[in-house]
Amino acid sequence: MTPSLKLDMIQSVAMAAVLLFVGYGVRRRIRVLDRFNIPAPVVGGFLFAGIALALRQNGILAFEFDTTLQTPLMVAFFTSIGLGASMALLRKGGPQVALFWGLASLLAVIQSGVGAGLAKLLGLDPLLGLLAGSVTMTGGHGTGAAFGKLFEEQYHLAGAVPLAMAAATFGLVGGGVIGGPVGTRLLTRFNLRGPQPSAADQDAMREAEAISPESALESEPIGEAPTALGLLRVLAMILVCMALGGVLSQWLGQFVTLPGYIGAMLVAAVVRNGGDATGWLTIEMRTVEDIGTIALSLFLTMALMSLRLWELLALAVPLLTILMVQVAIMAAFAYFVTFRVMGRDYEAAVMAGGHCGFGLGATPNAVANMESLVERFGAAPRAYLVLPMVGAFFIDFSNAMIITGYVNWIR
Repeated sequence: MTPSLKLDMIQSVAMAAVLLFVGYGVRRRIRVLDRFNIPAPVVGGFLFAGIALALRQNGILAFEFDTTLQTPLMVAFFTSIGLGASMALLRKGGPQVALFWGLASLLAVIQSGVGAGLAKLLGLDPLLGLLAGSVTMTGGHGTGAAFGKLFEEQYHLAGAVPLAMAAATFGLVGGGVIGGPVGTRLLTRFNLRGPQPSAADQDAMREAEAISPESALESEPIGEAPTALGLLRVLAMILVCMALGGVLSQWLGQFVTLPGYIGAMLVAAVVRNGGDATGWLTIEMRTVEDIGTIALSLFLTMALMSLRLWELLALAVPLLTILMVQVAIMAAFAYFVTFRVMGRDYEAAVMAGGHCGFGLGATPNAVANMESLVERFGAAPRAYLVLPMVGAFFIDFSNAMIITGYVNWIR
């Protein structure tokens, strides 16, 4: 019998914190991980999961974690997404932001439909197809872990979390690989060029990198440093939204299947837009983003370090089939739809390249794709405003609603 090591709630969170920084260290030293923007929680969590698998398979040691705090951390992250979903910000970004948000949401609908349909054709549970659809392609690791946990607990889909993490990681790599070629093909075919980036454009590029939750722990976010009172105020706001959201989720759960964070995200969005409309509440977004980033990083690391990797083996081939189709759909959508709808000009071509990274994983990948194009072909300030704003503040909101709709339709 394999001996086991049980970690309590605090020890489990402490282990996650340590592994998070192990992930940062490994990513700095292995350049390919940094190039494809593989998140540090994924690196550290997968590394530990692999070691734990080897120890378990050889009968040396098995780990048992108390993941009580995993769900509250997940809900806190999505509450911060709700607090960022400002209609005033959407109006400020102009029609291009709303248009790209619509395109990104349409892609999420297609990804989920294709994933669920292919899974059914392959004789698999359609929920697995959703995990290889917009759950992880548009949603990335955070949304993947959240819905993977829901599918495991509520629908008894074995291995949902490790499958979601594998799909999200594949998407990150795929988005980084195809984004540059898609953008370059559009630019050369239509002979499009932009001006060389000015100092202001370079500042916008740096701000676009900093706006994403995945990159916030590695650089200082935009805005003034938060004070203790400011941190306490935002933390109290997030906790109140989580508490009220729990009541809302429980009530809505009588009618539709919902992940636990939806209620909190809706309440947070109402609070944000109510505050914007009335002026009675000022939300310090830098602090909101800091807390959301910390919650997401610890949640992801906890989810990954407790993966049961042996559950992936039987589904490796069908999952890879679905993911390869998703990459092809993303390339075609960016080339034929994103470019044309966003204006058929230089900025639209850069956004098409960025959309490949955005639609297969994460905003940092999108920014990296756009940077590679801008360095060669010229500045694209509109692209650097539109895509990061949708990625940071809006797409997670609409994607959660799309996934929830598919889950209720399938079940």
